[in-house]
Amino acid sequence: MGKLSLPSHTVYATNGDDGPSNAAVEPRGRAMKNHFVAASGEFVGTFLFLYFAFATHLMAVDQTDAVALANRQNSAQTVVYISLGYGFSLLVTVWAFYRISGGLFNPAVTLGVCLAGRLPWTRGIIFIPTQLLAGITAAGLVSCMFPGDIRTVNTTLSPSTSIVQGVFIEMFLTCELVFTVLMLAAEKSKDTFLAPVGVGLALFISQIAGIYYTGGSLNPTRSFGPAVAGAWFPGYHWIYWVGPFLGAAVSAGYYRFLKYLNYEEANPGQDSATNDFAVD
Repeated sequence: MGKLSLPSHTVYATNGDDGPSNAAVEPRGRAMKNHFVAASGEFVGTFLFLYFAFATHLMAVDQTDAVALANRQNSAQTVVYISLGYGFSLLVTVWAFYRISGGLFNPAVTLGVCLAGRLPWTRGIIFIPTQLLAGITAAGLVSCMFPGDIRTVNTTLSPSTSIVQGVFIEMFLTCELVFTVLMLAAEKSKDTFLAPVGVGLALFISQIAGIYYTGGSLNPTRSFGPAVAGAWFPGYHWIYWVGPFLGAAVSAGYYRFLKYLNYEEANPGQDSATNDFAVD
């Protein structure tokens, strides 16, 4: 979720936001090598992100109070601990891997940056199954290595949350994450090197808002991995694909709208070192 630009040694002639034209084509062997290296970074990064997040989630639930356990709901304190686990795990792994693959770790984010024209579709198609496999691996190893039931970390709706509510909650939570990625990481500025901090905090605040009601997925891989490892798919598991993908599409659409209207002109000089800007 950091540098989402194409490899720096590749020369492309671009056609607006639609990606590379045929005017300059990367040698096939080098392109395949770069895709392989980037995919390896996505696999390892997604694995580490979810491994530590799932382990933290299990610990937080195991330490929760008796009242919350009796009601099969996470207490507010547990929600904060779980949110910290996911948010900071994402922050650290994105910061470590963004130079390798961009640090997406999420099929919804991958779809969003592809729709926004910031990542080639070929690489996006490679990344999504890689991320899903990494999520399954992380959930499987956590299930084997830590006490507790991996189904505890599965994303489920609270008794008071309907399926329709769940879809739209997941959509708006994912909008927060994907738009943060697009504006802090895909858009280059003097603050881009700090993008992993913003992305991690975006996940943290989204988790606090959503965990109690939907489990706070925002990421099909985050939901799919524990469902496979625990051999338990809720009947509404599909909402953890539809909601995040809708959120990614909305964020990408608004990003393209802003780019089309040259949003920089509305509030110019934000990256000026001397604050020498004027608004008409």
